[in-house]
Amino acid sequence: MTTTWTFEPSYYEASVTRPPLTDALAGDVDADICVIGGGFTGVSSALTLAQRGRKVVLLESRAIGWGASGRNGGQMIHDFATDDLTAVARSGGVSEKQLFDLSLEALELVEQNITEHNIACDFQRGYAEAAVKPAHLRDLQEWAEIVERDYHYSGNTVLDAVGFREVVASRAYCGGLLNDRSGHLHPLKYVLGLAAAAKAAGVAVYENTSALRIDEGKDGVTVHTANGRVRCRRLLVAGNAYLEGLQLPVAGHIMPVGTYIGATHPLGDEADSLIRDNRGVCNTNFVLDYFRLSADQRLLFGGRVSYSGRTPANLNASLRARMLSVFPQLEHAQFEYLWGGYVAITINRFPDVGRIGDSIYYAQGFSGHGVALSGYCGKLIAEAICGEEEKFAIFDRVKHHSFPGGKLLRTPLLVLAMLYYRLRDLI
Repeated sequence: MTTTWTFEPSYYEASVTRPPLTDALAGDVDADICVIGGGFTGVSSALTLAQRGRKVVLLESRAIGWGASGRNGGQMIHDFATDDLTAVARSGGVSEKQLFDLSLEALELVEQNITEHNIACDFQRGYAEAAVKPAHLRDLQEWAEIVERDYHYSGNTVLDAVGFREVVASRAYCGGLLNDRSGHLHPLKYVLGLAAAAKAAGVAVYENTSALRIDEGKDGVTVHTANGRVRCRRLLVAGNAYLEGLQLPVAGHIMPVGTYIGATHPLGDEADSLIRDNRGVCNTNFVLDYFRLSADQRLLFGGRVSYSGRTPANLNASLRARMLSVFPQLEHAQFEYLWGGYVAITINRFPDVGRIGDSIYYAQGFSGHGVALSGYCGKLIAEAICGEEEKFAIFDRVKHHSFPGGKLLRTPLLVLAMLYYRLRDLI
């Protein structure tokens, strides 16, 4: 029997018509590959594997897109969140240019999926990075010069304060960088579209089905659920920040971080005056804000990050104050929807993708760049399972460390560290 879930009152949930939830797993099934997690990573991997003739079972503890994949800011961004790409590239045994090119492939995959599977997800190219301080603007200029000279990529344009105000109608920034390769989309529509394609390709999807225990043996893996089991040769764990009680030896590599988004009422023609060319926008602070326009001309404004695991007090008022610090002309606007959820970060802000033992793969910690990278890494894992390991191996070689303090102390230690970065953003 199918269970009906109560979803958070997000703008994304309010603007889609979900298909009926699939039945929960009851009994035992056999598969070539089992995937745990119905977000971008898991669905992308399952789709790729099914297209290659594998028998795939996907388990989702709640509903497709219930986690970060259906709640995020929808910004599809090139590059990686790490601030030390040199060290990451060295660890992965490749050049920085090769890593940068992989991030562009991730963007291409999103557009390819949208076209191939006819996914109506409000996709829009165009991205702007807003410099909060003159030092940030100098960093953006230096970065644009590096990627053009060393990576042979010329898709960035740096603007001063006057030029940037013609793109983002705000006096909060001293300039910024434009990129026409990145963009934004409705993330829940996108992941639901991918899931529909996966089902059509033969993936058996079981929603409302939590993986409770994993047993690995010489003949493969058994995944135990409340009312059944999946016996498979390979397993992909793609729960990211929502693994709940499922313990893995790499669990300490990530930290769940709360992030929150407000959606105003539709602004009509006023929306076009806020952001020219309908770009997604993100500022350059370590603890950053991000915003964009929806297809029905709402401003979606995100930020107010929480590293403590608790929803911030007075969230509506504090997030709205941040919005008004950027767009004081929206004093009349209120949030019609306000929601949040967890994303997962790693210490080096680079995705943690790899293998445990002979049969278990995992992907986690996309650190704010998951709209493109998570699905791409899911595809790379699928290719590795099929014997094509070259690109997967780059991610697998990158060394990741657990957050200090163990399960009990890592959250308070991170809160203290983030206080330092918040203060640094204010200086």
